[in-house]
Amino acid sequence: MSQKHYEVVIIGSGISGSALMYCLANFTDIKSVALLEKYDTIAPLNSKGECNSQTIHSGDIETNYSFDKAKSVAKIAQMPIKYALKYNYENKFMFSHQKMVLGVGEKECDLIQSRFEIFKEIYPYLELFDKNELKSIEPNVVFKDHKSERSEKILAMGARVGQYTTIDFGAMSVSLVNNAKTISKDDYELHLNCNVKEIKKIGDKFYLKTNDSVITASCVVVNAGSYSLFLAHQMGYAQHLSTLPVAGSFYFANKKLLNGKVYMVQNDKLPFAALHGDPDILANELTRFGPTALVMPKLERYHGMDSFYDFFECLKFDKKIAKIFIDLLKDRDIANYLIKNFLYEIPFINKHAFVKEARKIVPSLRVEDIKYAKNFGGIRPQVIDKNSGKLEFGEGKIVTNDGIIFNMTPSPGATSCFATAKSDLEHIVAYLDGNFNIDKFNAEFFE
Repeated sequence: MSQKHYEVVIIGSGISGSALMYCLANFTDIKSVALLEKYDTIAPLNSKGECNSQTIHSGDIETNYSFDKAKSVAKIAQMPIKYALKYNYENKFMFSHQKMVLGVGEKECDLIQSRFEIFKEIYPYLELFDKNELKSIEPNVVFKDHKSERSEKILAMGARVGQYTTIDFGAMSVSLVNNAKTISKDDYELHLNCNVKEIKKIGDKFYLKTNDSVITASCVVVNAGSYSLFLAHQMGYAQHLSTLPVAGSFYFANKKLLNGKVYMVQNDKLPFAALHGDPDILANELTRFGPTALVMPKLERYHGMDSFYDFFECLKFDKKIAKIFIDLLKDRDIANYLIKNFLYEIPFINKHAFVKEARKIVPSLRVEDIKYAKNFGGIRPQVIDKNSGKLEFGEGKIVTNDGIIFNMTPSPGATSCFATAKSDLEHIVAYLDGNFNIDKFNAEFFE
């Protein structure tokens, strides 16, 4: 790749970086953009269909969402759906399934009932499914064998087929890049096998040293997952932040056990998603259970030792970090959760430990019915704030007001990719004195 100057350079071709490229092409007057990807394909890591639950997180069956958050998320979650419908991608990489959150036991059932009464204002399509109704729509959550039913009280809240629930975000990323290049009559380029080693700002230009050249940009947006903070640290930004990478793994059933997505009630003390079962659209809708949550000392799960060493450089371990870890482990729920998820990764033990948890969804599940999904799952960067002394969950963004933005988007960042892009667009056009056609943006995503 020869040296060249761009108005905007995006680092990382996952769903967030690809969505930003598309939005720059479609809604701004920015004439030259480069999307840099360190590997040889678009969206090779967390956005890849095998590395996430392929779920459009709308807030309707995520019990850890407050009413206000759900109201906001419900609107944001329509954006990737609107995009897919515009280009007729339904039943290509976007699909409709039934979905529900399942309460097991009196306490959880009461929560489901009360949540339904409140949240149906946001989601008019929500229904309650008692045990008798579940026998017909998701029989495997009811029966523990061919004849007998599970003894616990169960109640589910969700939607029948008719709501879009599932996206292959890797395929969507490819479409976003292709559509951006088609829309733009200017200089919009994708560069694969382009690993950014260092970023420096000299005068009004950013100099990006890659594995084979140096390119320049007026503005840079880093959408590099766990490496976003690593690159920020290299430039001297956000030294008070650290990262705790959490890997998610999955297990496949040997057949289709569920007709749609079945989530469990979230433990509010735990920051990670509760176990759920999903029809995997890349595996003939075989049921995939997960994700687990394993703290892993790597910035990328399946790519050599460099990310192991880079993790420790990014962690910046000190007394403050140690105290945060100790405080987390003092909480019995969190400590037990971490131990349990560690067991899910140990051969021979893992299936026996995991199936006990998954039986809360499918009570008839046996060890021989599941297998570890090898090379499935990714890593989500969880941000540690030394100033607050807390592990911060949710999306992270470092806006420098100096022409460079760093995005850290743990799950469900894929669902909010266009909302993240909108925020980035506003900063970019303000910095470059460009134009953002907000009316066209709103017409595409909200009208």
